[in-house]
Amino acid sequence: MLVFSKARLVFLSVPKTGSTAYQAALAPHAAMIVTDPPELKHAPVFRYNRFFRPALEKFIGAPLDVLAVMREPVDWLGSWYRYRRRPFMQGQRKSTHDLSFDAFVDAYTRGEKPPFANVGSQAKFLEPQKNGTAVTHLFRYEDQTGLQQFLQDRLGIKMDICHENVSPPMALDLSDGTHIKLRRKCPQEFELYDGIRQGGAYTPLQRDTPLPRG
Repeated sequence: MLVFSKARLVFLSVPKTGSTAYQAALAPHAAMIVTDPPELKHAPVFRYNRFFRPALEKFIGAPLDVLAVMREPVDWLGSWYRYRRRPFMQGQRKSTHDLSFDAFVDAYTRGEKPPFANVGSQAKFLEPQKNGTAVTHLFRYEDQTGLQQFLQDRLGIKMDICHENVSPPMALDLSDGTHIKLRRKCPQEFELYDGIRQGGAYTPLQRDTPLPRG
């Protein structure tokens, strides 16, 4: 998570959306950089609202804008799958070695996910809170040009992004049946992603009850 006090902007770090590269590029311009532990580096909206927002608003002033990036849901799962196939994961309970991408996604759709498929949810991470705290600028991961232009304009800087913590490339095959099941079981992921518009505007999910945080 990055905080830019003069620009009144908070950049939340959604896992597997390139946040590490942006932290490296923007660290010299940030008033606060949260890199560890992972639970705080990747603080979702509800955690930002509970632990960070009150202090930031007290010492910086009016509510800050909140920026985040969301990846296309299947592509996001693909990044997790590739990450957990790295050599250092071999033999661990969360490893995806000897497991097809189709089997990984199928496991992700279960109510009780096995450890290797328990990777969270972008929609839960970005869920607006009852007090109105929400992401105000949400960019698609694929819109790097738009995201970087927004940051340069908002912060008044020029920036260069170097890829960091990139999972190794590999072919990811997903059957039609599993893709349909994913959309049926996790509709909020696709609804939120489809609601993102050019320039970081989007249509927040409107639900009577919050999504579970698991």
